[in-house]
Amino acid sequence: MTRHLRLLIAFAAIVCFVYPAEAEPNITQAVSQDCRWDYHNFCSDYGIGSPLLNYCFRRNGAKLSRACVNALIHAGDVSKAYVQARRRAGH
Repeated sequence: MTRHLRLLIAFAAIVCFVYPAEAEPNITQAVSQDCRWDYHNFCSDYGIGSPLLNYCFRRNGAKLSRACVNALIHAGDVSKAYVQARRRAGH
């Protein structure tokens, strides 16, 4: 097993066990519809509902469409305060 693969597996395990609340995103109809483009362009390597998909969306937050961000806020997957703080920080 390569070092890169071991690191990826270790990271996935940490995400799953340390951040269990983030491991189960609320996939509403609005999130499914409004984030379709964002998913296909930034995070399609990750399964729907996986903790790594949630991480990918957070990592690409500045690139996400406004409609997707709003849908994620309304679904409770991310707080409006978190989004505003990231915007102020330049992310």
